[in-house]
This record gives sequence, structure tokens and C-alpha cells, in this order.
Amino acid sequence: MNYKKLGNTNLKVSSICLGTMTWGNQNTQKEALEQMDYALDQGVNFFDTAELYPVPMDAKYRGKTSQFIGEWFLKTKKRDKIILADKVAGDSPMNWMRPAGVEKTSLSKKQIEFAIDRSLKDLKTDYIDLYQVHWPDRPSGPFSGKLEYEHKGTDNFVNIDETLDALNNLVKAGKVKHIGISNETAWGTNEYLKLAEQKNFTKIVSIQNAYNFLNRAFEVGLSEIAIREKVGLLAYSPLASGYLSGKYRNSAMPKNSRMDLFYDFWGRYRTLHSEKAIEEYWNLAKEFNLNLVQMAIKFCEIQPFVTSVIIGATKMEQLKTNIDSVNINLDEKIIAKIGEIHKKYPNPCP
Repeated sequence: MNYKKLGNTNLKVSSICLGTMTWGNQNTQKEALEQMDYALDQGVNFFDTAELYPVPMDAKYRGKTSQFIGEWFLKTKKRDKIILADKVAGDSPMNWMRPAGVEKTSLSKKQIEFAIDRSLKDLKTDYIDLYQVHWPDRPSGPFSGKLEYEHKGTDNFVNIDETLDALNNLVKAGKVKHIGISNETAWGTNEYLKLAEQKNFTKIVSIQNAYNFLNRAFEVGLSEIAIREKVGLLAYSPLASGYLSGKYRNSAMPKNSRMDLFYDFWGRYRTLHSEKAIEEYWNLAKEFNLNLVQMAIKFCEIQPFVTSVIIGATKMEQLKTNIDSVNINLDEKIIAKIGEIHKKYPNPCP
């Protein structure tokens, strides 16, 4: 396993992070425990969850994922071996995630305090290593199914100042060690950095955005910020929701796959040119006798602005393949050919 420093902290996280969003819906507790055991045995010391998991979101499943992790901590007594990342939800109509009477989720001080206390209870721990804003409270591009920013002209959202103040208080209280953001823009990232400096608040140490062969938008405005400010990318969806495994090629629909079960929910990677791009990456992997899954994950891992790549699996075979990606090499010739495909199909998906 490879390790990288998390932002400006002294923590060294595995360059592969165990994603957990299927646990409690597609995966049973037994399967989740097996995944955590295996991942740790392979050197993965970084787990990522969220208060709203599993996905797709449903009130009857909320918290199951974190509760499975909590059971693993209780059973194994290995909380100290894991750098644990959690996320608090931004603006949404999912009011079932909050106390009765709250109309919607938000990043207000009161709601963040509620969310952290419930997460700590679910996770059976008294601290979270990395607490992340899951998505901005304001309307923005990365989590709205668009690459471009579309200004909505509304001020009806919790401002970053209040959110950062609340997160800073959690750090001071010892409930959280470090903070990060997710699904954020260059402007939003800079705002968190600016306010932290101006008000002597805790500084963000990471940003969790989508990054893969079909969406390399992070490279445009955020990669320089990530490197210079030591706010590394935690790259989620490195396989584009499974499309970069090749299993959906030629209109295939494997039974009980994510698309088979939740087709209408996952439309992000079904766009005009995505299928053509996937086919070219598939053929490139075959040309160099590589597994496309491993080629896609490794490409993310070696980027200078990436701290860790978040992988997820419903089957142990998938998990093993994903983690084994750390052991392959992509030479300059392969990187150049990946670049050629990207120029032909630049960011076909949001």
C-alpha cells in the first residue's frame, strides 16, 4: 500500500480509501465487516462514510452504513488503526435526517451539532478524524449534474462563515480532528481557506470531488489550489459508478448491479459521448494487457493533487481488484494515450 500526507496534518492515509456507501442496502453487515477486515489487512487505514448513507438515500436505511462501521470498531477494538472520514449533509429536502419540525437539511450551526452527535453514536466512537461538508448549502455545479456553474441569484442558504465557525467549534471540542469539503467549486474552496486565515479558524485539509477518466474537471481550476494550499483531492467515483469496469458495455445490464437496481437514480455517466469514451479506454487497457478497473484507479492515484482514491465494492472480488491497483504501473506511453483519448472526449460527464 502507498501512503500520502493528509493536507497539512501529520496523518498519513492510504492512497486507497475504503468507500462504504453500499453498506446497509446492497451489502449486509457481515459483508461490510469482511470488507473492513480485508482492507485493513491490505494496509488500507482510511475509511469514508456519511450520515445519509447508504445510497440511494432512504429514511428506513439512514445510518446503517455508519452503524456497521461502529459494530466493526466494537468487535475488533481497532478504532486506533483507522483514519475515519464522515460527512454532514448540505441543503436538501431530506428532512427525515433531522429532528421533527426541520423543513430541510442545511449546514447551520444547530444542524451540524445535531449531525455530529448522532454520527458519533452511530459510529461508536468519541471522535472523527476528518469531518467533511458533503455538498455546499448554496446552489453549485459539482453536485447538480452539471460541469458548469449556473448562478441561481439566491441568498437563501447558510453562508460558509457560519458553517466553518461550527466546524471549528467541533475541533475545539475534540469531537473532530480535521475538516474537509466535498462537491465544492474553486470559489467555495478558496472561501473556506480565506475565512480560516482571516478568523483563525481550523483550515480544511481535503476536498472530496468526483474524478475519473470521464470527468477530469478538477484539473481545470481546483488542482493548483489543492497542491499549493495542501488541500488534497479525495477522488470519489474513480470508476464512474462502475461504467469504467466495462460491465455495462454494449448495453449489458448485469443482474443486481447498481444500474440494474437503481437505473433511474444513476444517470451521471450516461451522456452523449460517455459510451464512446469508455470503449476507447477499454481497448487501451486491452492493448497494454491491463485491467481497466486498475488502470482507471491507478491513474487517479498517481496525480500530484490526489491524496487518496475512494473505492467501493459490493463483492469481495471487486474489492480485491480495486485495492490491487496500487501494484500496477502506468508508463509514459500509456499516460500519453490516455491523454489522447481525453482530448478526443474531454469530460463527457459531470
